[in-house]
Amino acid sequence: MAAQSYIAISELHPSFSHLKIAGIIIGKSDVKSFPDRKKFGAERFTFGFTVKDSPDFFVNVTAWGSDSYVNGLSNSFNVGDCVTIENPLVTNKDPEKGEKFCPTTPSFCKLLVRETYSQVCLCADVGTIDRLLPLMHLPVKDSRDFYSLGDVVANGQQLDGAVINILAAVKSVGDPKLFTTSDGRQGQRLEVKLFDDSVPSFPLVCWDREAIQFAQTWIPKETVLFVADVKISFDRFRSGMAASVNSKTIITVNPDTREASLLFSYAKEVSESGGLDQDEKTEDVPVDSIIDVYTVSQLKQKAQESPDAFFGITYSFISKLDLDSSVSKVIRTRCSRCKFQVSEDAQSCTNQLCSGRDQVLTATTGFDLLVDFTDHTGTLSTCSLRSPVAETTLGCTTDQFASLTDDERTAMKWKFLLERCKIYVKILQSPRMRTGIKGVVVACSLADPGEVKQHMTALLRL
Repeated sequence: MAAQSYIAISELHPSFSHLKIAGIIIGKSDVKSFPDRKKFGAERFTFGFTVKDSPDFFVNVTAWGSDSYVNGLSNSFNVGDCVTIENPLVTNKDPEKGEKFCPTTPSFCKLLVRETYSQVCLCADVGTIDRLLPLMHLPVKDSRDFYSLGDVVANGQQLDGAVINILAAVKSVGDPKLFTTSDGRQGQRLEVKLFDDSVPSFPLVCWDREAIQFAQTWIPKETVLFVADVKISFDRFRSGMAASVNSKTIITVNPDTREASLLFSYAKEVSESGGLDQDEKTEDVPVDSIIDVYTVSQLKQKAQESPDAFFGITYSFISKLDLDSSVSKVIRTRCSRCKFQVSEDAQSCTNQLCSGRDQVLTATTGFDLLVDFTDHTGTLSTCSLRSPVAETTLGCTTDQFASLTDDERTAMKWKFLLERCKIYVKILQSPRMRTGIKGVVVACSLADPGEVKQHMTALLRL
């Protein structure tokens, strides 16, 4: 079908009939049902979606009909698909309801798709598809009209209940979790952790099935989102702010904007440098409260079974500890604001998105080591051992370490290498690691022989 036969969304008018529209799906809601007022005991089904055909114009579409029609139609396309809509009913927006429960659009009209008269199908014209696909990467709001995550956190409860736009990168995508409401209805939620140069982790919660399915396509550390009309609220459980996707939200993935491009570059660089690992803070729980003991294989198995971070103790040998590498590989300097790695003689942060890039650099220097732990069940590779835990473990400061000779650093290495240690470790999922999991040392010391014997005896009884 030729592209010229389609009516542009910008030209829609209620007097039009028998029209055809082509566009790309930029938003979609879940199917819902309501009692049919004309047929007692029967139900009518509906869902909505938003379609875009040009950089500046998009329109809301509502489908009504039977269970089989509406669910079948909903299952036939997803966000990001190009569709053609034939013979929709064009109506003016309701002046009272407006777009309270659907995305805000620039069109004066809305479309109604009816089971008897209308048809929606995937677009088959290659030329039309090539024209529409780039629209998926254009935000529906001004690309400069957004809050940074730092702005959201700084404003705190002043933004409670506000609907705003945010630009952020995806740090991780959790698994859907089922729950039952107080009235017995089943629900599900999925939490996405976002980050930018100002905040290392910020929760975005998806509640609808469509939003959850869309979120599961995002690649952590490689996806930037422009989230338009997201609801911000104060989460009492976290004692902090959180964002929730709602019926008005439109999410643009990897926007084709300067701001998003800068954030994408930052996300890539900070991920590769290890500065993203803010979940590796060791103050999460007191060391004394960590009591569960694991073998290496048990740590790996539990990490695969649960996406949530957890703590444990392992009595293992340190099988890799590169203290005799060059000092620059053992001790690193990072910007205090964005945690980006910088050179020791840098005058300002080289991260273009750092809030302090035009100011005098404030930096922290500390140990930044990767170690391997091994026991009779396997090896946990590339675990992070950083300051201040590293200072306590090694028994020296970074300045003292830097002043050691090569022989002295080698002697320090062999004090721990192939020695049985009692290691308190935090385990979390990390897609960028080859094994899919990452260990963070919370505390480490040479193991007491009596404790090791007691531990091994307990293992033999299992």
